[in-house]
Amino acid sequence: MNNLSNTPILRLAVFVTALCLAIPTYSQITLAEYRQSVYAASPELANAATFKEQSYSTMRQEQTSFLPSLSATGSLKSALRRSAEGDKFWGFAMQPSISQTIYGGGVVRAAFNQAMTGYESSQYNEQAVMLYMRYAADYAYWNLSAQQLYKAATDEYVSIIKSLYRVVQERFAEGYVAKGDMLQVEARLSDAEYSQLTLQNNYDVALHSFNNLRSSAQSGDVILLESIIDSIPMPRRVSAEELALRRPDIRMAELAIRSAQWGTKIARSAYNPNISANVSGSWHTFTPNLSNKTYVDGAAVISLSVPIFHWGERRYAVARARADERIAENNLENALDDMLQEEADGWSALNNSYSQMQSSLKNLQIAGENLSISTYSYQEGQATVLDVLQAQISWIQIYTNAITARFNYAVAVSAYMRLTAED
Repeated sequence: MNNLSNTPILRLAVFVTALCLAIPTYSQITLAEYRQSVYAASPELANAATFKEQSYSTMRQEQTSFLPSLSATGSLKSALRRSAEGDKFWGFAMQPSISQTIYGGGVVRAAFNQAMTGYESSQYNEQAVMLYMRYAADYAYWNLSAQQLYKAATDEYVSIIKSLYRVVQERFAEGYVAKGDMLQVEARLSDAEYSQLTLQNNYDVALHSFNNLRSSAQSGDVILLESIIDSIPMPRRVSAEELALRRPDIRMAELAIRSAQWGTKIARSAYNPNISANVSGSWHTFTPNLSNKTYVDGAAVISLSVPIFHWGERRYAVARARADERIAENNLENALDDMLQEEADGWSALNNSYSQMQSSLKNLQIAGENLSISTYSYQEGQATVLDVLQAQISWIQIYTNAITARFNYAVAVSAYMRLTAED
């Protein structure tokens, strides 16, 4: 990056910062701090985190299918009628049972692996949302920085015109210039003051967006401890292979294929037999209970279930699952194509914005020199008021273009970091 220590933009930025620092009630914030505040306030990130927790619970729920299940039932009964000997009909029963799936046709493991894939995908989804929110935070931060500079540039522009206006007034009073010259400067000053109001409104809108993104409770002005005029390094270009490994949407598309494959295994498991074991016992009284005696018995059962015919239900389920696989594979191909196009577009935009930024700085230097020469020439009687006004207009336009170029470059850097999943 070029050293901007001698550029008007840096002088303007110093002026803006000094003005803000003079007001202690303003909050100060870095870009990293602002990002964190946006993350904390983001409902999108909160939903992504909740979805991840939900996916984790689903995975753990499916994991319990590997474990045996234990249940118990009990009863107590008493009849109003009595036996011939006068005893009441009463009794109780306690029946514990433990069951375990030995072989479920592969559905248990496939369902667990599918749930585990879903949990892994939810982690990448959270990463994708965070990348988007980081870009949104960067945009709001850099936009507020740009609006500060636009406003300060216009303030300086008004100050320059006012200085010229005072000189023209003095010369008009001395009879050296025509009234038309004074009226031209006066009209230009009025236009510049109107621009001040417009840019103040633009700044207020940018500030509102800035505060609203980090929290609806935030309000008031801020001091940005970083600016678009700071040296922002150019990111390195990321290869297609590395990009495919880093992009969360690509990883999610790959996991979608894996999930669909497990879904096919679940569908095919309906063709397989099921084997389960059950051990149960019973502790209960005789009925009728004339002797108050109880007895215990138990049983162990191994069950085998073999599917025979279901009117094509399983075949259609498998066909649908395989179609889901093909759809997931096509989605991955499309995602890879989009990834390559987005990277190429982002890299091109980044380089163009960098070139425009460098060019704007050169133009700004020329415009500043031209303004100084025109102003001096007018004071020496070698230039007209129109020449000075034209130089002033050219200067503020190029000044504004330089700020815009800086903003575009900062945003392009953030955009490329988002689409390359750069930390």
